[in-house]
Amino acid sequence: MTTTDSIPLVCASLGERELAAVAEVFASGWPAGQGPRGKALEAGLKERYGAGDAVAVSNCGAALHLAMLGFKVGPGDEVIVADYTFPAPAHAVRYVGARPVFADVRADTGTVDPAAVAALVTERTVGIIAVDVLGLPADYAELQAIADRHGLFLVEDAACGVGATYRGREAGSLAEVACLSFHGRKGATSGEGGALITADPALGAKARQLSSFGIGSIYDMGQVIGLPVPEFTEIGYNFKLSDIAAAILQVQLTRVEELMERRNTVAARYAELFADEELLTVPHVPADRTHAWQSYLVTLDARVDRGAVATDLRAQGIGCLHGTWASHLQPAFDAQQVCPVSADLFRRNLGIPMHAELSEDQVERVARAVRTAVTAHARPLGRAA
Repeated sequence: MTTTDSIPLVCASLGERELAAVAEVFASGWPAGQGPRGKALEAGLKERYGAGDAVAVSNCGAALHLAMLGFKVGPGDEVIVADYTFPAPAHAVRYVGARPVFADVRADTGTVDPAAVAALVTERTVGIIAVDVLGLPADYAELQAIADRHGLFLVEDAACGVGATYRGREAGSLAEVACLSFHGRKGATSGEGGALITADPALGAKARQLSSFGIGSIYDMGQVIGLPVPEFTEIGYNFKLSDIAAAILQVQLTRVEELMERRNTVAARYAELFADEELLTVPHVPADRTHAWQSYLVTLDARVDRGAVATDLRAQGIGCLHGTWASHLQPAFDAQQVCPVSADLFRRNLGIPMHAELSEDQVERVARAVRTAVTAHARPLGRAA
């Protein structure tokens, strides 16, 4: 049901400044990828994250794929991936013919459990992909120690993490390679988009080359006097980010702190409104990190019928969704691992509206509706499911 006073699950914060930036690209005559705006965006990302290079790409999945290619992952290799997440990391591992090995997560944060990672390392393991789940960074100090001990690479899937921090460092700078998303629900957005951030300039240069069919920037070639004809010396991909999207992101990146402040206010208010609700638990944020609040997930008591709660909320025009995925349960992967904590969160988490455009009245309306619905759809104590 959609009503005039619906409260969407997500809403991008895009306005006149972003429109003006797009108009400038239209006037420039180069709306395609790897042009002036794309180069400026990459320079800004490199500076923001203190990186050796930053490569703007079409989405975070492309960045993860390029990371696997950059680390020369292939058939016979295993990469340990965080289980409780949109399964893009596992897809990226499969793209290169390797095997994703799913690691269970912490019950309190949903981020990958370093102890579970350590237990999965074998002679075939070549790397680890950790995830800033829903906007909360993982335990990178412990994960980096495991990677160093076994000679593995560590990739930070920071798709949800723009604006978050871990021990004073910004998400996107917490591993030797980080992959960002600029999807419509993220802390900075161009509708779709992504970036690979790396400490290694050589890996960045390789990723940039592969992201453009393996021939590099057509824009750059057009600036050369004469008629350079590129050669396709390797098979690449079309992962370029348009200059239109890059221009939007240049504006959005100047607004991350402003938009994060609004999301933090929403999260704090939800925590107050749900403080005495026994039928759900609000997100836990350890003291050494901050949350980007890409999403706000409550964990329902096992007695609560999540589907019935969602039906009630949607009937009132309030957006909601299941949360994220227990990747090992997805048929595409035919996984051998069992991740009971992730599976439990997958069953009990519920995403409710979270974005920078929510008003206080809307937050309070959502909280009232959730509390009413969970009470209405909870089995009495002692009754079997």
